[in-house]
Amino acid sequence: MAEKYYGPSGIVEKKQKHLIPCVYHFYKNPPQLVRGEMQYLYDHEGNKYLDFYAGVSVVNAGHCNPAITERTCRQLKTLQHTTTIYLTQPIVELAEKLSSITPGNLTKSFFCNSGSEANEGAVLLAKLFTGKTKFISLSQALHGRTYMTMSLTGIPMWRTDNRLSDDVMFIPSPYCYRCFLNLAYPACDLACAREMVKVLQAGSFNDFAAFIAEPVEGNGGIIVPPPDYFSEIAAIAKKHGMLFICDEIQTAFGRTGKMFAIENWGVTPDILTVAKSLANGLPVGAFITNSEISESYTRPGASTFGGNPVTAETALATLDEHESKNLKENARQIGKYFREKLLELKDKYNIIGDVRGMGLMLGAELVKKDKVPAGEETDQILEYLKDRRIFVGKTGVGRNVLAFQPPLVVTRDNADEVIAVLDDALEKIPME
Repeated sequence: MAEKYYGPSGIVEKKQKHLIPCVYHFYKNPPQLVRGEMQYLYDHEGNKYLDFYAGVSVVNAGHCNPAITERTCRQLKTLQHTTTIYLTQPIVELAEKLSSITPGNLTKSFFCNSGSEANEGAVLLAKLFTGKTKFISLSQALHGRTYMTMSLTGIPMWRTDNRLSDDVMFIPSPYCYRCFLNLAYPACDLACAREMVKVLQAGSFNDFAAFIAEPVEGNGGIIVPPPDYFSEIAAIAKKHGMLFICDEIQTAFGRTGKMFAIENWGVTPDILTVAKSLANGLPVGAFITNSEISESYTRPGASTFGGNPVTAETALATLDEHESKNLKENARQIGKYFREKLLELKDKYNIIGDVRGMGLMLGAELVKKDKVPAGEETDQILEYLKDRRIFVGKTGVGRNVLAFQPPLVVTRDNADEVIAVLDDALEKIPME
């Protein structure tokens, strides 16, 4: 019996009727996606798309990867759910595995269901350990959709509720292309990091529990801090009795060419949060810390679905796939090649103001004269790429940064295809 599809217009109609309006979608004329296969997606008419966004940095090991899917299905047929109040093996095997690959002494995990929940848990843990209540975040950060994680988010469009926590203070993101302090690295002497000292002085040194940051700010515009940024700001935090929470929701598991992005800076955070690609598409999140900090969280903290057998086994299969295929090395090599090609386009087209990123987490910021964000042109390019069967993302406060975050299984030929079509788009779409 043939599968019956609503088609894009039918999906949109039902979305408008039954989903809360905040659930938006890309594209004026979106396709209905029905199938995935490694770096490719297929619509209801059988058209094949090269996915260069990976569900926003989620399916790092590829859509419906057979090696992972087989183990997921086997576990699903064996034991699907018990909750954490019963003993099962996959959850402890996953915790043990994460302990062996995370930086430094991060050996204790708590599993939950999403990145927002992971960051919420990290904030709770920091408060329990320090006995303090306030936090410092970055101006271009996105940390989640819950009350506290939205309070930690600096990007205005993601702060849906104006009545958020007063316990969060913001300092400028290390956004060298658009320095908030009108300085230039390295002559700036990391003034953006030193802004944290001013915040602490304006308040009370004894009130702040932690500093939280993404190693590479994804939704902020693929913002990569300078090489010495995290060592400097982590030292400031430690001096004043604050923890460093590293939000690796988008950046973990090979995305930047390292298993964890913070390894690119040689810094070990006090708490590390992960989600998205840990189980290659199944809902999961975790916050991970060291033994000392973990001892402050002893009152009951069960999670109904956190680390359930199916999710944990899928995450284990995903990590095995990372190791057997050396996906982080592929991310490093293909990312380096793709970045070079993007820089060639930057030399050719003035609208590309900046190219930045690490591994296969790359961004191209599109601008008009005087660095005015080219948001409308960005949308036109996304639409053009989609019509040519390529998906990429867009990020940034001005929604003007093309985001390239594909499954880590992509090839050099895939990269060439994206560059060729992007070249066509930049040539054909009118620009100011």
